Amino acid sequence: MDVTADGCSVEVYLLLPPAGEPEIVHAAVPAGASILELGCGTGRVTHPLVELGHAVVAVDDSPEMLAHVRAAKVLSRIGDLDLGRTFDAVLLGSHLVNTALDADRHALLAAARRHLAPSGRLLVEWHPPEWFDAVASGQGGRLGAVEVELADVVREGDLLSAAVRYSAGGRQWSQEFTCRRLGLGTLLASADLIFDGWLTDDRTWFAAQARRWGWRNDHRPA
Repeated sequence: MDVTADGCSVEVYLLLPPAGEPEIVHAAVPAGASILELGCGTGRVTHPLVELGHAVVAVDDSPEMLAHVRAAKVLSRIGDLDLGRTFDAVLLGSHLVNTALDADRHALLAAARRHLAPSGRLLVEWHPPEWFDAVASGQGGRLGAVEVELADVVREGDLLSAAVRYSAGGRQWSQEFTCRRLGLGTLLASADLIFDGWLTDDRTWFAAQARRWGWRNDHRPA
């Protein structure tokens, strides 16, 4: 089965169900909002959002992932994306913003910002700083038919490396990753964005908007 350039198994992502993401996004945007989903994978979040009445354009750099997406879709690296239009919401999920490389993060956020309508919201899933303190090898759970376990956690300064091990139906897969601890204020300022509220009680999702000239930012992360 196909594996993407960053080590994602397409087969695993076809097995994984949504884990509340469509409901979080739907509650954060107007009914029928247009949504640009960056890093859509096989469409596990895309398809429920379409069913909820949203016009979704799904973006991924893997043709193998996109082959399973049943919505308007674009094959592109996120940082290179320029569709020449804006959206009511831009979705940057899957903790992509915690990428280890600053240049990659800046490119992600710049792409998101240039596709935001003037009153649009950027919806971000991230690993908050407290996650880096608490996460440990052996943690995991079950998503649909898939058992998920974190292994080989290693910390080095602001970086954390680990592997995610998946198992289902007698088969196993593993995906290694490295992520960076971020400060929210610095993160947003780097892309000329302002904080627009937490979307979940555990603060793993937040919203931001493009800073507009003359806007005094009274909405700061607490």
